[in-house]
Amino acid sequence: MRKPYVLLSLIPLLLLLGLPTGTARAADNGSWSVYPVASEIAARPYFTLSAEPGQTLTDKVAVQNRTGSPLTFRLYAADAYNTARDGGFAVRTLKERMRGVGAWAKPAKSRITVPGHRTVTVPFTLRVPEDAEPGDHPGAVVALDERVDPGSGRLALGVQRAVGARVYLRVGGPALPALSVGQVHISHHQPLIPGLGDSTATISYTLRNTGNVTLSPEVELTARGLFGRALLDRKLTRVPAELLPGQKVRLTETWRGAPQFDRSDVTLTARAQGTREAASASFLALPWLPVALVFAAGVATGALLLRARRVRARRSVPGRPSPRERPTPSRPRSSPSARH
Repeated sequence: MRKPYVLLSLIPLLLLLGLPTGTARAADNGSWSVYPVASEIAARPYFTLSAEPGQTLTDKVAVQNRTGSPLTFRLYAADAYNTARDGGFAVRTLKERMRGVGAWAKPAKSRITVPGHRTVTVPFTLRVPEDAEPGDHPGAVVALDERVDPGSGRLALGVQRAVGARVYLRVGGPALPALSVGQVHISHHQPLIPGLGDSTATISYTLRNTGNVTLSPEVELTARGLFGRALLDRKLTRVPAELLPGQKVRLTETWRGAPQFDRSDVTLTARAQGTREAASASFLALPWLPVALVFAAGVATGALLLRARRVRARRSVPGRPSPRERPTPSRPRSSPSARH
């Protein structure tokens, strides 16, 4: 009986190797690499293209086989997006619907075989529609290995790998940078008894690129206690290096050493070139066990006072006389009737 395969795309992971750096380098996974063909000026780590609506561009991508055996790839263009987990740069799979670069760029060959230790160059055409929206349209030219690496175990988990060269396309028109931060939520964890353990607050928030250009956001976290006391002032590091247009990510930040008895106002300020937004939330830090004990003691004391008050009220009410002590009502004597 054949074991089923689960195909997992490693494109998001492998494309991280193609991050922009000071020196040009290809997107590479150790077995093969994908990169733009060098221009007349210098090598390029990724495609940086500009076009007007309705314009057609041509370029070339190189696929290099670093192994000693031939490798066969599916070659296609894909749209890029930010992963929900950490905002990393990722691209759509071959079967997903494309709306930008993935729909507009077409390699001259959709399937290539690269001999061992050789490089194959493939031209591609990028046609920008007349109604294309201005701004950035990120994507990639992807080389997907047709092989499926068998996994181990009962599930026989299979892995299909891909590497892509990034495409940064900007369509002419007004550039509108816009960033928003919101949906701030705070969960507070503290020891039952103050001082016997650490207090931690987990702050989650949503960062969204509402403009039409790629942003490199910076986020600052501040917290103020009662009477404006400064509790925290931190520049966050777990922020996407590139937040693509229309994308949003849900991020979390851990605040160790959060107050155990205070009211805190937390503010997240997000900045990028040409835009700045802030959002706030508050939480009340209380040592719940002592508070619960004080509350229980207050409830018990109140119950005792109420009971004592009822007893005193009963004693202050005058007692009713017994039937023997009650006076017998006198009957009125009837007057003799008048005789006629």
